Amino acid sequence: MTAAPRAFGPVTRGTTAQRPYLIVAALLLASFVVGFDTRVFAVGLPDLRGAYSLGFDEAAWLSTVANAPQILIASAVAWLVTVFGVRRVMIPSSLIYACISLVIPLVHESATLFALHACRALLLGVFIPATIMVIFRNLEMKYWLIGIALYALRLPLSQSLGFVLVGIYGDYLGWQWLYWQDVIVAPLIALLLIIAAPREQINTSLLADADWGGMLLLGSSMTMLYVGLDQGNRLDWFQSGVVTSLLVGGAILAIGFLINESVVARPWAHASAILSRNIGIGYAVIIAFTFSSAGGSIAVPGFLQTVLGLRPVAISGLYMVGAVIPVFLFITLAVALQRRIDARLCIIIGLSAMAAASLTGSRLTIEWGPWNFLPVVLLYTAGQSFAFFSIIVYLLANSDPKRSTAVSAYIQVVRLGSVELATSLLATWLRQREQFHSNILGGPIATWSRSLDSALDRLGTLLGTLPHAKLEALATVATQVRSQAYVLAFADVFVLSFWFALAGLALVIVMGAMPFGPLHPEFNHAQHGTQAPARAA
Repeated sequence: MTAAPRAFGPVTRGTTAQRPYLIVAALLLASFVVGFDTRVFAVGLPDLRGAYSLGFDEAAWLSTVANAPQILIASAVAWLVTVFGVRRVMIPSSLIYACISLVIPLVHESATLFALHACRALLLGVFIPATIMVIFRNLEMKYWLIGIALYALRLPLSQSLGFVLVGIYGDYLGWQWLYWQDVIVAPLIALLLIIAAPREQINTSLLADADWGGMLLLGSSMTMLYVGLDQGNRLDWFQSGVVTSLLVGGAILAIGFLINESVVARPWAHASAILSRNIGIGYAVIIAFTFSSAGGSIAVPGFLQTVLGLRPVAISGLYMVGAVIPVFLFITLAVALQRRIDARLCIIIGLSAMAAASLTGSRLTIEWGPWNFLPVVLLYTAGQSFAFFSIIVYLLANSDPKRSTAVSAYIQVVRLGSVELATSLLATWLRQREQFHSNILGGPIATWSRSLDSALDRLGTLLGTLPHAKLEALATVATQVRSQAYVLAFADVFVLSFWFALAGLALVIVMGAMPFGPLHPEFNHAQHGTQAPARAA
């Protein structure tokens, strides 16, 4: 008797939605909730520290708790949607998320505050993976590119609109709206899904053969690595036993996950789903793209807030004009081009724009104001719109649609993991470069320096008869040195971002052609005048 072939992941099947436009609207809102909440929390954290009377260490751990649980659940959401359907997964999650967002600003006890943020992050981790699954399970093929574009739109839009929203909330409506915005949006997502999402039967056979061990191992390992990376810069990496334990433990669990998927009879996310040349290189491009993108998202607001001391509301005009408004044009152009040319060319366009943005930003000087960054922000927004959208299209096109559940699990790991890795390592790079430039700039300054004495005398004259005029003058000089050190450090971040964009371009060169299928630019032309083939997913 011939043995039955071994399954390497659940087969994804779905029901085409009767109201695809409402499904698309729900996807748009779900994507925005994830992007906005993550970005708004990061930008608004100083305001939250004041509102909750948190110390620096407490605020750092609150940030970790408010984000890390996303990756604990995110990789398993695609499997949950496959088993239970999008209605049973997303509708309760949206409503509970709205309730928690309503309560958080009313709580001031630390333990409750941390617990609610952890629960909120766990639910936030449901939205994006479910979005990918809805695209392939409940939309017709002709809507796939639009759905993926909405998924990709959240990245450049949320990074920019986050400053606009924090500026409005912090200076006009109140910091509570950092959370209360979801009391309006999340129930709207649930309502759209109640109306438009098809009712699906629970996949009892898949539930009976669930690979619970694999899900637990991957989620736990990625969460430990995420927390270790998030606290690494603050605790000085391997000088801290906590960070070392988290990183080593997470790596061991990740190895255990791969072993588990190789030996269990019905693996949930077998590595064979991504073990192809094109997919492997595609994930490497995502990592290079993420590092280049993170460089821009750190350096531009970092300079404006740290060196110039501007509040988010003062920066919001730049992002509104340079990113929020044009991003819709850029993503529309990206979709139009994706229908006509190879995805690799779209990725090259995007990464080239990001390289140009980084090169422009590397010329940063202390005289720059917000509007000097307009070309940088425009180029970054265009690059992110083209590159991220086309990379996701390329990865999904090179994957077996029947195994989109397994592929989605890895996409979430790479997406969340690479963002945290890039943010943490670039923050460390920024800190070290600032210290380096401070030492270089401050080296020639000594108590016996004639140039220092001359500068202090001129400043003392300007300060007049103020008490401790010479100390005030010395503090002014020290502030100027520190500011200049930060300018050079942010310029170095732009330089590093430029090299990561070039690394991404080098990887694109060795990518293989995208296979023919529903996401291929020639698919619609080939099917013109004929009936489209049956959906594979």
